[in-house]
Amino acid sequence: MKMVDPDVMVRRDDDRQSQRAASQGVKMSARDVKVFYGDNEAIKGIDLDIMENEVIAFIGPSGCGKSTFLRTLNRMNDTIENCRIEGKVTLDGEDIYDPSLDVVLLRAKVGMVFQKPNPFPKSIYDNIAYGPRLHGLAKRKYDLDEIVESSLRKAGLWEEVKDRLDRPGTGLSGGQQQRLCIARAIAVSPEVILMDEPCSALDPIATAKIEELIDELTESYTIAIVTHSMQQAARVSHRTAYFHLGELVEVNDTETVFTNPEHELTEAYITGRFG
Repeated sequence: MKMVDPDVMVRRDDDRQSQRAASQGVKMSARDVKVFYGDNEAIKGIDLDIMENEVIAFIGPSGCGKSTFLRTLNRMNDTIENCRIEGKVTLDGEDIYDPSLDVVLLRAKVGMVFQKPNPFPKSIYDNIAYGPRLHGLAKRKYDLDEIVESSLRKAGLWEEVKDRLDRPGTGLSGGQQQRLCIARAIAVSPEVILMDEPCSALDPIATAKIEELIDELTESYTIAIVTHSMQQAARVSHRTAYFHLGELVEVNDTETVFTNPEHELTEAYITGRFG
């Protein structure tokens, strides 16, 4: 296997991505995306297509840029002082960094689930209803009730909480809180869901429920997930992207990445030689 110079990463996956894009449809696209924190270049010219209704996992050692890149997909980096983005990111062909674009509406279309469950200090019902109210998605209480129930059902939480919707969301278990946060993201009818290590704070049983939920959600949503667990990436994703020192080293079908990686750096990480 040819060693890849980490200073001159050669992406050999463009043709494969183009073929997949033609058959499946590109949902989001990044072209020559660079992210700077002050003078430090954290992300170095990434090109990546994310397909409709796929789960794509971002893996790599700590500090490799996978979470930073994930946050470029719904402009969460805008909230970080001294952070600068170059390149182009599109959603359905529309440049999400266009100055005229409404960031609030973008984040409704591209929802985010964070590493640590972060329910609002409100009732379970109001956690889900908050977004639809903000965006005017329900004109009547009946419509709002339907959105809340539907979102909780999609998140696999309805049966567990239907008799206590007026109780605080913060009173749920960690796994239930994370599913509540997923339901909250679903409630505003997103097209893409970003997940930044959504299971790292959860026990194995709660993790299994979230992974099962991810598999079910891909029928309706495009999902990009950052995970520190290679086993989780192998279980839940259709494709896997390996990041190293701010570079996208390899992106391929998950089975290929884990059984026959094209790049020496990917193989070294997968086999545990570093990372």
